[in-house]
Amino acid sequence: MSVTQEGSAITGTFWGGEISADDTPLLHLAASQISEYFAGTRINFDLPLQVIGSEFQQAVCDAMLTIPFGQTVTYGDIAKQLNAPAQAVGQACGGNPIPLVIPCHRVLGANGLGGFSGAGGGLAGIELKVQLLRHEGAAGLLI
Repeated sequence: MSVTQEGSAITGTFWGGEISADDTPLLHLAASQISEYFAGTRINFDLPLQVIGSEFQQAVCDAMLTIPFGQTVTYGDIAKQLNAPAQAVGQACGGNPIPLVIPCHRVLGANGLGGFSGAGGGLAGIELKVQLLRHEGAAGLLI
């Protein structure tokens, strides 16, 4: 996983390979916190974030940031909160520029997992979503 920053905020995370970041203190902090998450010693990220996107994209990301570790909500739950269609929320989740740190993996469809853009989306993304939910102890939801 790699991390990007713009100014003094994290602007992106990208799946693939080792956890890496360019040589700035903030990116090193982000890489460290991501490593701690996967090691099981961190459940919340404490990083300055900047979602580059529409106001709606930012609102959906803000809503996802409130989902506690190990818990899930549906696209419909966020849609009700934002008075928006669930499909639009799903698209905004898919466009999350900072996956994992902004926990879009904790958002499920009404009748299933829904998608996940991590690992390039598709089946690989869904498998990664399942792994993240299991890591967080939300695997009971998958039975």
